[in-house]
Order: sequence, then C-alpha cells, then structure tokens
Amino acid sequence: MKMYGLQSKFGIESAGLKNLANVFWNYGPAELIEAAVKNNEGYLSNDGAFMVNTGQFTGRSPRDKYIVDYQDDASRKIDWGKVNQPITLQQFDSLLARMQAYLEGRDVYVQDLQVGADLKERINVRVITEQAWHSLFTRNLLIRPATSQLTGLQPNFTILQLPSFKADPAIDGIHSSTFIIVNYNRKMVLIGNTSYAGEIKKSVFSILNTILPEQNVLPMHCSANIGQNGDTALFFGLSGTGKTTLSSDLSRNLIGDDEHAWGEDGVFNFEGGCYAKTINLDASLEPVIWDACHRFGTVLENVVFDPQSREIDFSDGSLTENTRAAYPITFISNHVKSGLGGHPRNVFFLTADAYGVLPPLSKLNVDQAIYYFLSGYTSKLAGTEKGLGAEPEPTFSTCFGAPFLPLFPQVYARLLGEKIQKYGVNVWLVNTGWTGGPFGVGKRIKLPYTRAMIRAAIAGNLEHVPMRNDAIFNLSSPTECQDVPSRVLDPRSTWDNPEAYDAMALTLAGHFKQNFSKFEKAVGGNITKAGPK
Repeated sequence: MKMYGLQSKFGIESAGLKNLANVFWNYGPAELIEAAVKNNEGYLSNDGAFMVNTGQFTGRSPRDKYIVDYQDDASRKIDWGKVNQPITLQQFDSLLARMQAYLEGRDVYVQDLQVGADLKERINVRVITEQAWHSLFTRNLLIRPATSQLTGLQPNFTILQLPSFKADPAIDGIHSSTFIIVNYNRKMVLIGNTSYAGEIKKSVFSILNTILPEQNVLPMHCSANIGQNGDTALFFGLSGTGKTTLSSDLSRNLIGDDEHAWGEDGVFNFEGGCYAKTINLDASLEPVIWDACHRFGTVLENVVFDPQSREIDFSDGSLTENTRAAYPITFISNHVKSGLGGHPRNVFFLTADAYGVLPPLSKLNVDQAIYYFLSGYTSKLAGTEKGLGAEPEPTFSTCFGAPFLPLFPQVYARLLGEKIQKYGVNVWLVNTGWTGGPFGVGKRIKLPYTRAMIRAAIAGNLEHVPMRNDAIFNLSSPTECQDVPSRVLDPRSTWDNPEAYDAMALTLAGHFKQNFSKFEKAVGGNITKAGPK
C-alpha cells in the first residue's frame, strides 16, 4: 500500500481499510484534476472547470437513507419514519465489511477537512472516495484546514463513499442497491451505488443537525449574508427556491450559501464552499455564480457542453434540471473570510409556490414564524431528488429541510422561536414561485422584483408602508415597494380570473391545515391558529 500526499498520523486503519493499492492524501485541486482527467472521470471546460456526469443519480435518493438504530436513549431521540429509516448494527457491519474487502487492491482518495466556522462547534471530517473528482468536490465544499494542521488532524467522523459498490437488497434487507447510512456510535457514514456528490455534503449536514441542538445551537438549511453595517440576514429554503441566488448580492458579503447554525455568539457557516444550481444560469442576473462557474477548480455536475469547444450550455437540461456547480467560497470576492456573522436582524423563508397564490412578501409574527417554519411549504423542483419529473411538486418539507433532520421537528422549531424572541428578529415569508396562475399558466416571479423586496425589507423601508391582510392565509403584506409594481404585491390581482384564484388559495389553505394537524398537540393552539384560516 503506497501513500502519497500529506498523510495524517491518524491512518485509515481506523476505518478498517487495508491492502489498498494507492492512497492519495489531501491532494489539492491541480493534483486531483490531473488524476480525474487521467482516470477519465470527466472533462475540462474551456475555462478550466471540471465537468462530470453523475450517471443514474442526478439528485439525492431519499428513500435510500438510513440511521443505525442502537435502541438506546440516543436512538429514541430520532424521529424514525420515511426520512430516518432504521437499520440494524448487523446490517451496517455486513455492508462495511464488504466495502472494506471491495477496496483491497484499489486506489482511494482521502481528504481531511473540517465543518463549522465557529471553533467551539467545529468537527473534523475525513472523506474517503474512489474517484478523484469526489475528493475535489468535498475539498471545495467543506472547510480546508491549514497545511500545517493536516498531519495531526484526527477525524471525528469518517465518510466512505464508493459509487461503484452495490448493496444486495436480498442480503442487506434494504430497498435497493443504493444506500446512505449514518452510524452515530461508530461515527461513520457509508455511501454506495450513487455518484451524486450532494449525498456527501448532506450526510455531514445531517450529522450536525443531530449533535448541535444538544448544545442549544440551531442548525439551519439556509444561506446567510451580512451588510456593511454588520446586519446579518438568513434565507431558508429547499433547493431551487433561491438560497444561493438571493444571498449572492454584491451589495452585501456572503457568509455561506446553504448550511449554517445559530449559536450564542451569532450565525456561523458549516462549510467552506458553495453548491449552486446552474440551470438557465444568466450572467446578467447571477454574475457572482456565473464567474465562479468559469474558473479552474470548480466542479460542474451534469452540464451539457460542446465536445469540441468545451463551451457550456447552461440552458440545456437534457441530462437533468438539477445541474450544479461546487466551488470554494473564496471564489466569491465578497465572501466573509471568518464564516461568522452576528445575530440576524432579518430571516426570510423562501417558498416556490407552484399554486401561484401566496404573496411575494409577507411579514410574520413569532407564532406565524413557527407555523410556517414547521410547515416548510415549497415545491420540489425538477431533478433535485430521484424520481421527480419536469414539473414542480408541491410539498411540505418541515423546517425547510425535512430530508436532513434526524430529530423531531419541534426541537428545531423551539430553538428558532426562542432565538427570534430573544434577539427581536424580523421574519418574512417570500414566494419565489409563480404568480398570475399556477405552474403551467402563470409565470415565475421575476428575480429583480424579489431582490428589490428583500433589499427593502433589510433596509427597513417597509416598516411604515401600508399593509394588506390576506383573508385566507392570515398574512400581512406590503402594498408598495420601490422597483416592484404594486399589482405584483397582490397575487389575486395578477390572475385573469379572481374566482379561480380564490378556489386555488382555499385548496392550498386546506393542504396547510391537513399537514399541520400532526403538530397541533406539540405546539399548542396559538401557533396552530397562526396558519391559514
């Protein structure tokens, strides 16, 4: 077994790996891209970004996620169900043993990285992959320690990711040959039979969503930025609702685009990179992301390109609508180097309403904030998960991140409510979805309008604006906003048939009430009454 690169004194023997061919430790972007090209893992674009095709899986596979159930006190805190499926220690050990045997005589790439900009909450994560580009992806997305730290970095968690290894459902007792398994006692994650790199990133997020609430720290599926006056803003939302786009504002500094925590000292980024959707990417509307996608070291997933010129066609979704770019946050010129921000002044819940009936901007009180946080209404956009078609799929994703929350939802909601009240935070519900009708009839709300509303809210320019109270959704919305037509602010007025709007709004209100019924006993009457009437 030959070792190359900056090897840690804490070897991979702790993961039970032996008799490997070559182990490439902590390679940098140039070395990893050279290896990936040599291994025929992808292609260089005309700008030097590395382009890969993830094959069968172009999004997450939520039905194949598992947590090892030890049937102890820690396991009883898990919200078991379709999102957090139990698996036995015997099943885990069997898969791990076969993965270890599978790797004998093969090459692996190892990255020793960190998660959490707040030093008090930081953990060390080792990611072992069989392809160089996955190692580059992970290096781009997580926090890269100083070179001097690498030899002594001891992993708190180890992720073993083998896209070419398949489980046997008949032997392993799981749904398919694909699996993402977290073992909190062993501090290991096993990923098999999927090349979609987002599974690595979200496994780390799930780990932090389990361990941080015990320390009164709220993990959040949100982006964050900060203004010149030190005012922090958070943007919650599922993939495709605008977290990355809306936080990438050249007038403010980016803390991070996807995963953060809110602790006693303020907000901190989990990661050291960004994972942006690139379908229909427009240089004029999203210049920050555009520039990052045209740099050496960026990983581009499933984009379509000209085989001769290597120019990318971001409008082509023939492989998937979930085309992605993974790049270090240092590619963003106005990023916050420390990854830290103060307690937020404004929190935005982003929802892509495919029914086309929610106002584009609404102000929420504390009870409403908890209600809409627990509801997590949005639309899953094409390609973000296995099995999604071309049309948006309306869904209620608890806390705007249900696939990544191992604990009971009220744990996260309680922490959010406490922090909103303690720090006097403004909370807003933002519809980045459709207006003038549902998907297929109406049109997506224009990005410049959404940007204008968010900038006005952050600047405090809506504090004395007359508000309109929505009779169905119990929401209070501004009647005017600079650079936004007043008609856009009233969704009912954008429909050709107001009665059709009313019928659709009542339909969505009914879905809200039906979904929230499962939380009513846990949260009480005031929060339940804060929802649609």
